[in-house]
Amino acid sequence: MSDTIRIALVAEGITDYDVLNAAIESMLGGRSFDLKLLQPEGSVAFIGSGEAGEFGGGWKGVYRWCHQAVARSEGQLRDDPLFLGYDLLLIHLDADVAGEDPADSLPELAALLPCAQPCPPSNATTDALRKVLLGWVGETQVPPRTVLCTPSKSTEAWDMGVFFPSDKEMLKHGFECYAKPENRLGQQPLRQRFAKTHSDYAARALAIQAGWPSVVDRLTEAHRFQADFMAAVSLAESWGSGM
Repeated sequence: MSDTIRIALVAEGITDYDVLNAAIESMLGGRSFDLKLLQPEGSVAFIGSGEAGEFGGGWKGVYRWCHQAVARSEGQLRDDPLFLGYDLLLIHLDADVAGEDPADSLPELAALLPCAQPCPPSNATTDALRKVLLGWVGETQVPPRTVLCTPSKSTEAWDMGVFFPSDKEMLKHGFECYAKPENRLGQQPLRQRFAKTHSDYAARALAIQAGWPSVVDRLTEAHRFQADFMAAVSLAESWGSGM
């Protein structure tokens, strides 16, 4: 593996890229990396303008990308040729997807979704969703050099943990069980709130990076993501050294 860690990202949207890029900066502690957003498709600037490429954005875009990856690799993600160009693949899916009913738009998923479970515990739902996601890529276990990222209920819960850790509503219901954490972002005092846009998130990248360790300490899915990510980095390094 080269000195620069090459990371491919499949995510629901551009602000998820912003949060994960800042989190990786924190986790790698200054080590060089290149995070390439494969889904939504296109440059960060292009997606930030509201476009989302061939598959569209959101969780359905993630599903369509996974479907293509399985076709490209003839059945299993682990055989995808994209690993020739990247050291790691991150797949992001917010846990609120577990509550979706796709019977009309994606009937092939009707037997898999919804799969939401009572919260707490948050992992009852995220574990169920991860099984669904693995099925999308033809796997039963997370393949090598792949990391799943399943924030509960969404990446905005991590943002709330960084910027508003004392929010009374989030504390009352639980940061990982509050149904719509993005709503709480928009209900903060006017001078502190920010929009769910690439420009607003990018402007707060250093704050997210600095606050990431506290989020890992408090939120179980952030902790799992960090543990899985660092383990995958170690595995990629061992493969790269020929071990």
